[in-house]
Amino acid sequence: MRAIVMGAGRGSRLGRETDVVPKALVSVMGRPMLDWILEALGAAGFARQDVVFIGGYRADVVRARYPELTFVMNREWERNNVLASLLCAREWLAGGFVSTYADIVYRGSTVKKLVDSGHAAVLGCDTDWRRRYVDRSLHPESDGEKMRAQGERVIEVSRRIAPESASGEFIGVAKFSSEGAADLVAAYDRARATLAGSEQAWREGRPFERAYLIDLLQTMIESGSSFHRVDTHGGYMEIDTGEDLACAEKWWRESAPG
Repeated sequence: MRAIVMGAGRGSRLGRETDVVPKALVSVMGRPMLDWILEALGAAGFARQDVVFIGGYRADVVRARYPELTFVMNREWERNNVLASLLCAREWLAGGFVSTYADIVYRGSTVKKLVDSGHAAVLGCDTDWRRRYVDRSLHPESDGEKMRAQGERVIEVSRRIAPESASGEFIGVAKFSSEGAADLVAAYDRARATLAGSEQAWREGRPFERAYLIDLLQTMIESGSSFHRVDTHGGYMEIDTGEDLACAEKWWRESAPG
């Protein structure tokens, strides 16, 4: 099983922080976000040699600092989005994988729970997500990748879920077994065969080329694929703006340890 870090984007909402480094290397609480991510993955048994980094903007900087990682390029990063970025690493997915956004900080205990789950497709869920949005004027709750679940079974993943109806927020970290990976790749190929090159809206007003990972996950759920969740109770944060950077230490200090 591989770990896939989707780090192609610049992160323009962080302003000058990403003038010379990609978003994944912006410092949070004294360390690049990628260091936090690699530490969390390591807690679940992933050595750095097991990690595939999908690069785009200033990928040369990441490669120079972390030569032990396996690198895949998303050369269309300015025109596509995180879903297309993940599929740039298609050759590394078949044996099962853990995927992670590159602009987040989270606990290794959550990754370990994902890896230990016996289900084929499992999403990390922050049940204490709303506390962070109190401090976020630039990133409202309507932007959150929320999920609804019945027990451990995920029944919807969408930004459009009303906050009060959400079971939690998808933290951008997921596990797919080899079976789950095959299901995901097949679903992507079906969507691409119908929608590639079209400007028509696919999910939530976005065309296929600009789709998020949750767009494919929700399509799969609607087609009968089974997704489950594992929870963290605040041990996660997204760093999208300078405002988030300023709040990071407070959010982390106040989060639950597990």
